[in-house]
Amino acid sequence: MPWKSWSSERLGIALAVLAAFGFSFKAIFVKLAYAAAPVDAVTLLTLRMTFALPIALWASLWLCRSAPPLTRRDWGLLIALGLLGYYGASILDFLGLQYISAALERLILFIYPTITVLIGVLFLGQRLERRQVGALLLSYAGIALAFAHDLQVADDIDQVLIGAALVFGSALSYAFYSSGAEIAIRRLGSIRFAALAIIVSSLATQLHFLATQPFSTLQQPVEVYLYGVAMAVFSTLLPVFWQSAALRHIGAARTVLIGTLGPVLTIFFAWGLLAEPVSLAQLAGAGLVLAGVLLVSARKRLPDRPRPGAESLVATEPAQPLGSPRG
Repeated sequence: MPWKSWSSERLGIALAVLAAFGFSFKAIFVKLAYAAAPVDAVTLLTLRMTFALPIALWASLWLCRSAPPLTRRDWGLLIALGLLGYYGASILDFLGLQYISAALERLILFIYPTITVLIGVLFLGQRLERRQVGALLLSYAGIALAFAHDLQVADDIDQVLIGAALVFGSALSYAFYSSGAEIAIRRLGSIRFAALAIIVSSLATQLHFLATQPFSTLQQPVEVYLYGVAMAVFSTLLPVFWQSAALRHIGAARTVLIGTLGPVLTIFFAWGLLAEPVSLAQLAGAGLVLAGVLLVSARKRLPDRPRPGAESLVATEPAQPLGSPRG
């Protein structure tokens, strides 16, 4: 295969681009599923997590078979983060996508690093630096531009407000998740943590489904099942492994930089596949959000290459900036 002859740098860049591509396509799959049938958010998320569960179980049992056993503290941290991340943030995100465009959803989610900064200031006694203030202003100015675009093209302004609030709640949940994920990744390693977090979130999602939905709602058209499989494989599991490999080849800083392609890719995918309108204001908003994320992500200088054998911090979803997990 041609890629076997590639340099480590070239392979790392390709893997980082693939990860950004996979994560950015999640909202597109959700929108396509909603268009294919009247499926509700809980059922769709249940399909996604159920299809992801077998691979997560294999990863945790096979890839991590030589890892030390989990302590009670590890399990407590995993349960809390699993409920905040793939379950809590995802259910709010899926609900929000019923009301707003995929492009606006991705931009709102992408501000989670700036929310993580605010969490550190409000709850962890950290100081707010000038660079972080600039990042916050840029990011939220960009969201305002993208939000104004959606309000102009929306038939129902109330729906845009509801959807934006739900997705912002998703970003907030994910920011709390990312604050704790750094500790968990250092204790467990990136792949092991991601696999176990998916297992916890899958079980929580299935319990939510059993408590609120009849089994008959699982009877969906084939297209919905295919989109659920696509979300599980191409927008959840593979991007996690791709990004982990990219971190080993090109380091954290360059992987984060390439990951900022995500929201821009979502805007163009939504335009091409969902016929969502694109405006200069929306593109300008995306540029401001990306600038803010890059500014806040650069608050700590990271080496271009991690030392051999070291586990790097890895995001899982939305998975672009550091500070997590990736959503």
